[in-house]
Amino acid sequence: MTRTSFATRAIHAGTEPDPTTGAILTPIYQSTTFVQSAVGEDKGFTYSRCGNPTVAALEKRLTALERGAGTSCFATGMAATTALALTVLNAGDHVVLSDVVYGGTFRLFKQVFERFGVRCSFVDTADLHALKTALRQPTRLLFLETPANPTLKLTDLHAATALGHNAGALVAVDNTFLTAALQRPFETGADVVVYSTTKYIEGHNATVGGALICRDAALAEEIAFVKGTSGGTQAPFEAWLTLRGLKTLDLRVRKHSQNALAVAQYLEGHPAVRRVWYPGLRSFPQHELACRQQETGGGMLSFEVHGGTEAGIRLMNSLQICSLAENLGAVETLVTHPASMTHACIPPDVREPLGISDGLVRLSVGLEDPNDICTDLDQALCKTTHQRAVS
Repeated sequence: MTRTSFATRAIHAGTEPDPTTGAILTPIYQSTTFVQSAVGEDKGFTYSRCGNPTVAALEKRLTALERGAGTSCFATGMAATTALALTVLNAGDHVVLSDVVYGGTFRLFKQVFERFGVRCSFVDTADLHALKTALRQPTRLLFLETPANPTLKLTDLHAATALGHNAGALVAVDNTFLTAALQRPFETGADVVVYSTTKYIEGHNATVGGALICRDAALAEEIAFVKGTSGGTQAPFEAWLTLRGLKTLDLRVRKHSQNALAVAQYLEGHPAVRRVWYPGLRSFPQHELACRQQETGGGMLSFEVHGGTEAGIRLMNSLQICSLAENLGAVETLVTHPASMTHACIPPDVREPLGISDGLVRLSVGLEDPNDICTDLDQALCKTTHQRAVS
């Protein structure tokens, strides 16, 4: 199915009608173990920690969507990132990471892997000179997140990947915000694509999961070994739900992007809003790079309101359609306060210079009517404006 379009592969790749019943949906193989024909003879599966038919179907589909060589699916996105590190890093190795990353990624490398002798440098990977300087140290892994969570800062994947490879580093790209529907890191030379499948890939707030897709088959096998050994494997029911969500991925992410652009334009023109960060806006500092590197602006945006932290919190507490929640990429519009939620583990003196202020609001724009989303934001913004006037 390699010659078919992305939308077609998202529906069909990796699965066939059940040979016994003709069921069009992949069965949920909710089994711990699989009976073997004889000693040393099996039908491809022995124990679900190491491999399960439902999970394998999801892995095949993700491999096809990225046009990679192999995929491993995990219980969570952080389990996937952990497995990547366990596969490629040894004590004393150096890792360069984007300075603006998901808070859990920061916590994992700074508070866990540094205890085992892994040296971590968080660098502004949008600044190619800064990245080149950081890579002068022998570096085993370059971990890029673009667009970055939560400021949407972009890294030039072509340029950064070339620098990483020239320095002898393996290049991994967290593509959770866009998915392969909108951005394809393998086309820029990346070695591994990292996902929290919890987000846009499953898309319905129904599962947690993660995935590592590799461009090289040998690395994919190494990661699969670590997955089975360490036990972070995804469960079959979650894999089945993710397979179902993938069927509408292409439609969903494009509608998310369409809605997000409408909401970003509305917010940019609102007098109560101080600044909006959205790659699809011409005012976005890296708008030209966004146009070259990704198909649309995506479904995520961030903004700050006049009145600082108190006004931002008042806004979030006043929303009715937009739900205050610590997730993104779902059909429902979700609003998040990064400083106290997703990035609370990052010290204020570290995150504030990166643009993750106490007043920053992150919005995962859902699939509701964008006029309804804007109306909800408007009534909440009016309350913050009125409160400031009263004060």
